[in-house]
Amino acid sequence: MSPIFVRPVREQLEHDRLIRHLQLKYKRKFEVALNVGDEQLAPVKIGTATFFPDLVLTSGKKLAGVVEVETGESVNNLEAMAQWVHFGRARVPFHLYVPVQMYEAARRLSEANHARITEVWTYRPAADGFDLVRMFNDPNARPAPAAPPVKSAPAPRPAKAAPTARPQKAATRPATAPAGAAKPAARAAASSGRSTRPKKAAGRSRSKPAESRKR
Repeated sequence: MSPIFVRPVREQLEHDRLIRHLQLKYKRKFEVALNVGDEQLAPVKIGTATFFPDLVLTSGKKLAGVVEVETGESVNNLEAMAQWVHFGRARVPFHLYVPVQMYEAARRLSEANHARITEVWTYRPAADGFDLVRMFNDPNARPAPAAPPVKSAPAPRPAKAAPTARPQKAATRPATAPAGAAKPAARAAASSGRSTRPKKAAGRSRSKPAESRKR
């Protein structure tokens, strides 16, 4: 609910008439719900608080935008803090309508309170309704649509390293000669053993003749 509880009758009638005029404008693209006067038919929850903007725009049962209409009396710092700042955090476009003579004041208040307003329109009564002029448009204030997930390119597989030769295990057993080679070695050792035996003394063969001589 706006902090401005009582508006002059003329301003209130003009305010409600502009809301219905904007309903015809926005319903070409959106489903439009109104909160006219003291009616609270279309709530909008922003954070933990609930608000009732003048116009609530939906598309496919999803919130698509909020619209607030101000009069000369309601363009003030209290209104900016109580509503504009919160509507700018709704993650949908926020359109603000102010009288022509209140545009500069509305701009200063929005900057001072860091209210993110997507569009600021001025209005004045005309014979066939209202003259509406868009004075400010900030496309950066609109929430960017969710980007589709980007699939990252698969990382190149590392090249397979050439197989490295396994280190040979150190021989723990002494190398043995082949069986065929052991036999000649054994034979040589046997023959050398025979040759190393001491020869019998030749004294016996010599003593026999000596004995024969005595006989």
